[in-house]
Amino acid sequence: MMNYQVIIRNIDTVNEVEGYWSDEDFVQLLEKFNYPDGATADKASLPELLEMAISDYEPNEAAEIVLKYKFADQLGDGQIEQISHNMLIDKVCEEYPEIDMQGTLFHINQLLFKAYNGKFPNAKASVVHFSMTPTEGEAQKLTAENVLKLLNNGLSDRNLIKRLFENQMSQNIPFPEAEAIVWELTTEDNVNYDLVTSENWINKEDITEYEFESVLEDIEEEEA
Repeated sequence: MMNYQVIIRNIDTVNEVEGYWSDEDFVQLLEKFNYPDGATADKASLPELLEMAISDYEPNEAAEIVLKYKFADQLGDGQIEQISHNMLIDKVCEEYPEIDMQGTLFHINQLLFKAYNGKFPNAKASVVHFSMTPTEGEAQKLTAENVLKLLNNGLSDRNLIKRLFENQMSQNIPFPEAEAIVWELTTEDNVNYDLVTSENWINKEDITEYEFESVLEDIEEEEA
């Protein structure tokens, strides 16, 4: 059991997460959108070239191509077609029942949102900047599960994670879904962290305390 001093410094609301799509992604996607010269194009121009290539297609066709690129192993053609139509009406990335797919769906949604100047709903992500300092001993690198449990005391009861996973957040039981809820978790010193997730999971209104103490307990039956 360890006590932590938690300070939430800031939450940025963003339309896209920088660096998610690699140059290799852009080149491969350009090929799928019938633009074969991506490999020789100037790297800096790839995102713009892809936006232009995408906009030559009908929105749901474009959605199908990008969904297939990311989810060919996980989803069948029928599912992909269904999602591609739903994406034009709803924020599928917030509602899709498979939580571990929501992050990727967000990135796809925002790529299409930009390419079509808003024909797709605009979803948002939150980048939470915070520090977690143990009151005794040395700071260890925390996992997504650790971090969400430690943030629990600062979150409103209306927060979606607390509503859906009340026991996992407040008790020392495993919380495997944490890895899917937290899209990115980075730290350089094991004290100051940046966490990326959907605005649907954590947003500015969810924070009731910006400085508080939290206890991280050892999870029972972790070996099971």
